[in-house]
Amino acid sequence: MSTASKHTGLIVLSMALGLLMASLDNTIVSASVNKVIENIGGFEKISWVFTAYMLAATSTMLIFGKLSDLFGRKKFYLIGISLFLIGSALCGMAQTIDQLIWFRVIQGIGSGSVFPISFSIIFTLFGDPKQAAKLSGVMGAVFGLSSVAGPQLGTLISEHFSWRWCFYVNLPIGIASMLVLLFSLRESKAERKPKIDYLGAVLLIVTTVSVLLALELGGKDYAWSSWQIIGLFAIGAIGAVSFLRVESKAEEPMLPLSIFKHRLVLGTSLLCFCQGFIMFSAITYLPLYATSVLGKANSNGVLTPMMASLIGGAIVAGFVSAKFRFRSVMFVNMALGVVASLLLMNLSPGMPYWQVISIMILLGLGVIGPLMSMGQSAVAMAVDTKYIGISSSVVGFWRNIGGVMGASIMAVLVNASLKNSSQEAIAKFQIPDQQAATLTNPETVLRGASEMPADLLAFMRNAIGNAISHGFILALFVMAAGAIIALTLGNARLQKKPETEEENAPVVHTA
Repeated sequence: MSTASKHTGLIVLSMALGLLMASLDNTIVSASVNKVIENIGGFEKISWVFTAYMLAATSTMLIFGKLSDLFGRKKFYLIGISLFLIGSALCGMAQTIDQLIWFRVIQGIGSGSVFPISFSIIFTLFGDPKQAAKLSGVMGAVFGLSSVAGPQLGTLISEHFSWRWCFYVNLPIGIASMLVLLFSLRESKAERKPKIDYLGAVLLIVTTVSVLLALELGGKDYAWSSWQIIGLFAIGAIGAVSFLRVESKAEEPMLPLSIFKHRLVLGTSLLCFCQGFIMFSAITYLPLYATSVLGKANSNGVLTPMMASLIGGAIVAGFVSAKFRFRSVMFVNMALGVVASLLLMNLSPGMPYWQVISIMILLGLGVIGPLMSMGQSAVAMAVDTKYIGISSSVVGFWRNIGGVMGASIMAVLVNASLKNSSQEAIAKFQIPDQQAATLTNPETVLRGASEMPADLLAFMRNAIGNAISHGFILALFVMAAGAIIALTLGNARLQKKPETEEENAPVVHTA
């Protein structure tokens, strides 16, 4: 495969546009939520606009990765982009909140294709893994760019045009990505028709959706001990056991379990889980900390430095991983995660704001950003060429699983701590029973701040800050475990694979 062709740059541009579109979608939509509610209502269901997207994307990610290995990356990338664009157009035309939620499912399914296949095309296209790693760093930075620009762009569009254009804006970007790839990439086809593992695909979706739904709904819509949550976990457990049995016997398993025999694949998957754990915890609770504890008008001052530094971390890791062993770089990454967790556990209302910003930069530059690109590089190098698609999916899959689990478990810790503080406040300030319930919700405390006595408000701000800070203790243990796991990765480093291609594996070429 030649990397000197004039079309190589166009293919990379196509991948960047697709990633930008898919990663921009959640952040740009989050900024238009208020306008959506004003127009079509559905306040009580608005969280499902994001949950439905996440469930669809995570549950289909591994399936698209495997199908791209079997039938061609170009074909399934175009299918994924098409689904995403159809979903975007339908979301823009939604007349009710229920319609919007179901159309977000279509978007999410398309997104499940875009992320893994983009990286697999890059690693298949470039014969030199060091060059591919640098480009994957740039691709990882696209995620950070969308996180920085998305909220501002979403606010601008929804205020001056309509919230519907937050979805319609995807159409020109996606169409451009499709057209560029359509004419710049050709792909060899497998000579034999592989057998699709339909049962494995169904079990994978059932297992993933059940577990993620339980984590999303537990402690919020239903008690953790309720039959609904226990039932979802039970379905997930039965589905997981059945899935593993089916995959061990399938001719073409949807998830080849053999790839996890390589310590680099298994270790990197676990580290991406750790990365997602602290990333989603921070994204979920630091905005709340900024507004309800630090008294900031919005959370951009905290999140923007973290996301901006994430861009630098992803790019730098792409270059550093080409020079050092994965074990060394990933250990430093996880060790910085331990430091960041300790600092987050010691956040306080009296801390100078520049120190808070410094912690956010450390989190983005040293903890979250590097594995955005390095995880893809490590796994792609460790597996056979025919498994590059599924390996790229594995990285994103475990990052999402870790993220949902991190945010959910941290919610349990934060809510428990805040409940204890609320009971103390009720006794100390002699609060009537009808007002007591509002103290357990940080957002309610924030909205009612103007009507709350100054001493009670100060007490509750401090309680919310302590609850969030203590919640990061779990992130500390997770990152410490990640540092230990990183030491087990062996001496692997980026190196060129043999020139011979795997038999029957689809190969991409510049046209």
